[in-house]
Amino acid sequence: MEQSKKDAGTIAALMIRLKETRLPRAKLLLDKVNGGDQLSDSDIRFLKRVYEDSRSNHALVTRNPEYHGLITQFIDLYTEITTKGLENERSQ
Repeated sequence: MEQSKKDAGTIAALMIRLKETRLPRAKLLLDKVNGGDQLSDSDIRFLKRVYEDSRSNHALVTRNPEYHGLITQFIDLYTEITTKGLENERSQ
């Protein structure tokens, strides 16, 4: 199968996961840390899994630069969550 067709299928699956699971959970985590709460072990496992997935999909994003902006927005969101979660951890 041609690489662009493989990429299209993978990107479609990733977009569904992003929309249905990752973005809603990230929004909940952002609300949690902005409320002063600490991240739980399962929250941290989730963030770690997202990070690992993003590293494994690096080549895919490199081949499809039209998604760089979207990926950057999500990286910024996860960075905000982890930074605020660390601040909350240190203050308690």
